[in-house]
Amino acid sequence: MKRDAHEALRLNNQLCFPLYACARAVTRRYKPCLDAIGLTYTQYITMLVLWEQRRATSKTLGERLYLDSGTLTPVLKKLEEKGLVTRARDPHDERNLMVALTDRGATLEAAAAEIPAKMAKCLPLTPDEAETLCGILRKIMEM
Repeated sequence: MKRDAHEALRLNNQLCFPLYACARAVTRRYKPCLDAIGLTYTQYITMLVLWEQRRATSKTLGERLYLDSGTLTPVLKKLEEKGLVTRARDPHDERNLMVALTDRGATLEAAAAEIPAKMAKCLPLTPDEAETLCGILRKIMEM
């Protein structure tokens, strides 16, 4: 194997690894906050979309969250079991599954409102650095 190829395959030369490791570290930091309100990270990001929109199709949720139906369906079932959302076929187009917040789900928003500020304090970034990083990550997400 050529030296250049060997260097290219070093873990420290991979963009994917720090992205992966940071995502895991940040998600781990969320756990205590989310445990306090009874949500997993994936349930939390699903609820974030629903707190914005109040209702959405499962397809829209999947697109917004970059989740396939095999991952999203069990999350939605669990949120429904917790009484936070309802799921029903769209009467105008039965191919669409509509997901809507319940009153209990809407109420949970107030308890979750402090999480972003708590998380901002956990990260060693200035507000400007955080904004720049988010912009770079969004650019990668658009691929």
